[in-house]
Amino acid sequence: MGKKIYAQSNHDSEYVRCVYKMSDIISRRQRMPWFWPDFVYNYFGEGWEHQRNLKVLHSFTSKVINERAENINYMESESESDQGVRKRRAFLDMLLKTTDDQGNNLTHQDIQEEVDTFMFRGHDTTAAAMNWAIHLIGAHPEVQKKLQQEMHEVFGVSDRPINTDDLKNLRYLECVIKESLRLFPSVPFFARSINQDCKINGFKVPKGANAIIIPFSLHRDPRHFPQPEEFRPERFLPENNVGRHPYSYIPFSAGLRNCIGQRFAIMEEKVILASILRNFTVEACQKRVDLCPLGELILRPEKGIWIKLEKRNQQL
Repeated sequence: MGKKIYAQSNHDSEYVRCVYKMSDIISRRQRMPWFWPDFVYNYFGEGWEHQRNLKVLHSFTSKVINERAENINYMESESESDQGVRKRRAFLDMLLKTTDDQGNNLTHQDIQEEVDTFMFRGHDTTAAAMNWAIHLIGAHPEVQKKLQQEMHEVFGVSDRPINTDDLKNLRYLECVIKESLRLFPSVPFFARSINQDCKINGFKVPKGANAIIIPFSLHRDPRHFPQPEEFRPERFLPENNVGRHPYSYIPFSAGLRNCIGQRFAIMEEKVILASILRNFTVEACQKRVDLCPLGELILRPEKGIWIKLEKRNQQL
């Protein structure tokens, strides 16, 4: 967003604490239907705590947006004059310059919703996805061997930084990430409102009903993924994707309200996982049955994931 909050060095960041606190509060409320009515939740539940944390989150993003909006023209002219090279704009800058079909800029409320989505749901989901992927890679040496071979083909024995072209060439790593998300989607469920009467398996579902979609179960449909509990990244090679139903695999949701950051998430995972695999061999210290996934806002292992890292010899 073009704003530094030093979250990694400041372990007592109020914004970061409120992000995690809100995740816990929302998850608890979802599991307690008697707290769904606002007046009951505010009087008997954590309503006041919810509002206090929400105020911190919204105040922070609102302040960042206002500051950026006031200075964006100055920053653009400064970046253009910097040795004649135009710098890349922050995501927030692009939102501030975005217009609709009528040429109107997005309102600050519209922008705040997008920023909150990126800030609130854009870090923990990716971290969880990489967590599961590291375990699966460490538990399947044959997959890890193919990944390290791909690393050698792309990077050789160099330790240069990863660039955009490298990301395009890490095709098997992308298959591994997708298969990890099939087995352990970061968001274990999401909801949609039905906007017209329809039939599902012969049952009439009326307009206005709420549908809960559970990718964790959907991704285990043997009609689309034979032997669904097996970790097989080859499922996502182009030749094996042919004819598969487009909604059989939806770790980032689907349709008009799909995840705004799914491409960025895959790129981020590729960079970090490739950096680990270029330098280390990974060994899983747990069996999959011992992980006990917890379906909260984010799908997490109950007791965390334990791995061993062994420094690699780059010479193959």
